[in-house]
Amino acid sequence: MNSGKITERKQKIKKNHIKRKLIFFAVLTALLLLTAAFAEYLCPYDPNEQNLMIAQQPPGASHLLGTDRFGRDMFSRVLAGSTISIYATLALVAVVTAVGTAVGMICGWYDKGADAVLMRLSDLFLAFPSLVFALAVAGVLGGGIHNAVIALAVIGWPKFARLARGLTMTQKNSPYIMAAKLSGCSTLGLLLKHVLPNIAGPVLVTAVLDIGTMMMELAGLSFLGLGVQPPVAEWGSMINDGRSMLQISPWMVLAPGAAIFITVMIFNLLGDALRDYMDPKRRG
Repeated sequence: MNSGKITERKQKIKKNHIKRKLIFFAVLTALLLLTAAFAEYLCPYDPNEQNLMIAQQPPGASHLLGTDRFGRDMFSRVLAGSTISIYATLALVAVVTAVGTAVGMICGWYDKGADAVLMRLSDLFLAFPSLVFALAVAGVLGGGIHNAVIALAVIGWPKFARLARGLTMTQKNSPYIMAAKLSGCSTLGLLLKHVLPNIAGPVLVTAVLDIGTMMMELAGLSFLGLGVQPPVAEWGSMINDGRSMLQISPWMVLAPGAAIFITVMIFNLLGDALRDYMDPKRRG
């Protein structure tokens, strides 16, 4: 009897720990998003204002992260770059998740003609290294953040399609689906009202965990000149601007690099906490 109470107490402590961890990282994420949303008002200087008199000034009281080769304040540019870097990534993940989940649900429900065609198409996209394929697509479309997002979206949806397909195939023969069919529910209603809510958890966790990967790939395209074009502040392009001066002015690379590291880490930890919270086995 006592061992049962001890086990129950341990499970309760574990659940509370997981919940507190999720709340903590959710708050950090919210602060990050708010900072990015209001970055324009938080910048101490104009992020695009040039002053060659203070070019490559090291970090100090007047410029917390130093200045770049054009005398632009790095702290202001990192803040300004967060808006594009974070929200472009979130838009990309939202598009990829929606398209991939829709394709996967269709394949899982109609597991014959549509499944064969769409899954072979996803195999084609998965056969190429993702960033190399994105470079090819972005090169064809040309530079710009919108074309970079499109390029990464083209190669990002198969992961979610395969996940949603497997989950849909598991759900479609469930007793509650059979009951909904007998009640006269249409196919669209079955997918949206019954299947989607039951597969949304794993899809959401995968989407949150994919934010960090997509952010680094988007920064990679900008670093290679296929994303945001100067003088717009974006973390990947800022690293590219400062790489030639890494030895004499390392803060020009370290500042946006640290911003990417911290942001990716927060989103990954949020995804881990969300996965633990939504997994009954992990919650005990």
